[in-house]
Formats: sequence, structure tokens, C-alpha cells
Amino acid sequence: MIQGSLINSAEDQLRQILEEYFVTVYDTEFLSSHGLDHHRRVWFNARELLTSLDENHISPKALNPCELIVACYLHDIGMAVDHGIKHGRLSREICIRFLSYYHLNESEFSQALSAIEFHDDKEYRTKSAGYDLLKILSVADDLDAFGLTGVFRYAEIYLARGINPAELGRRVIDNARIRFENFTASFAFSEKLIQKQSRRYNDLLTFFNKFNEEAESYLFGGENPAGYCGVIDIFISMIHEKKSLKEILNRKEQFAGDDVMNTFFNRLSMELLPYSIE
Repeated sequence: MIQGSLINSAEDQLRQILEEYFVTVYDTEFLSSHGLDHHRRVWFNARELLTSLDENHISPKALNPCELIVACYLHDIGMAVDHGIKHGRLSREICIRFLSYYHLNESEFSQALSAIEFHDDKEYRTKSAGYDLLKILSVADDLDAFGLTGVFRYAEIYLARGINPAELGRRVIDNARIRFENFTASFAFSEKLIQKQSRRYNDLLTFFNKFNEEAESYLFGGENPAGYCGVIDIFISMIHEKKSLKEILNRKEQFAGDDVMNTFFNRLSMELLPYSIE
């Protein structure tokens, strides 16, 4: 079994240098939803998944926590170059440079490199045998797509990829369902985890179901964003103006007069706070 001491040892050895390396490569103004905070959250999700496996006496398959933390912290770093479907391969290449820079033996991180390259297969065509590194990374990444954090992550990446704002809700709901079904199938033994993530998944669905209702008559790009569609309008302007989410959250006058928008961004701030860089 993976013991807490092994996880803590991996953190002590690698977390600081991973975070230091990440910020030298990734410009958060490029795609702030997939910056260092996202990778930190994925690592904490992975820790929680490993703890759940331990509590239920399930042994991961040949899983080294040092490989896992590297995979968690570098799986999306390729988005600094390309936020499309090539980012997994690019992330692998950047990870190899990280290993070389810190004189770490590439052959000892083969599972991490493979998982980084293939983690974004959300049709789950690459089947994991048991609870190996790829499955843990993939599920940990999926969990960060739920909650209001997930609203922001989906909105920024989909909009950056050119998806029509009016189609956003349908696309998100379809993709999130696949992620949630994969999670529940993989961790059905943990009622505690299922309950926690079900609440976050439902928060995402609630937002985009209400968004879909408004989107039928909403004009995106107007001068007075409002409601659930207004939240997405704020993200659209954030992308066009090359702003980070932090800058948006510090300009609360943009949405203070709208109850839906004000509540959303206040709740989003609270969700993100424990994992913030500062």
C-alpha cells in the first residue's frame, strides 16, 4: 500500500522544485485556468485518492509517489505552447527537460511520462489495469473539472479553442458526464468520495443548466453582462484582454450589481483560496 510517509517524502523531495520549474515555463496570462494552481489541486486530489485506496485496503499497481507528483505537476504544462490536443505530448517533452535539468533519471519516470502524454483521453481508450498511475492522474484531473472551479476551467479552455459561447453548456455537460461516470466507476467503493464529488458535479450541472436556459435569448458581448451568461461573458472579456483570473476577481465592480454573478465569483474565490499561489 501507499503509506502517508511515502507521499510526504515525495512532496519533500519534489514539490518545491516542480513549482519553481513550472513558473519558469508557464505564463499564467496564456491560460490561467491550467496554471500552477490547477496542477497543485490535481496533486491534492491524487493524494486524496491514494488515501481512499489505503483506507479501503486497495493497493495501487506499482505506483511510485515520486512519479505521481511529477505527473500531477506537469501534465498540462504543454498548454504553455499549445492548448489543443497536442498538449499531452508537449507536456511530456517539457517533463523530460525538467528531469534532465534536475539530474533525475528519465528511466525511473517512464510511467509518469506515459501518463502525462495520454492523461487527456477523456474517451478512456487507454485502459488502465487496476489503479495505476495513469488512472490516478486521470481521475485526479477530472475532479478538478467539477464545482465552480470546473465552470471556470471549462469556460476558458473551450472558449480559447473557439467554441461558440451559446454551445458551451451542452458541450460541458456532455464532457463532464463522461468524467463523472469514469470517477464513480473507478471509486465506487468510497461513499465519502462519491458524496463529496457528487455535490461538486451537481454545482457544475446546475450552473450550466441555468446557463443553457438564459443562452437561448442572451446576446453575448453586450455592455452589461448579467446572470449565468454574464459570468461567461466575463471570461470572454478576460481572454480577449489577456487577463488572469486573479485580475478579474480583483475587479469586483464588474459584477457587484448582479446577484448571480456576485455570488458566483465570491464562491469561486472561496473554492480557489486553499490552493492559491499567494
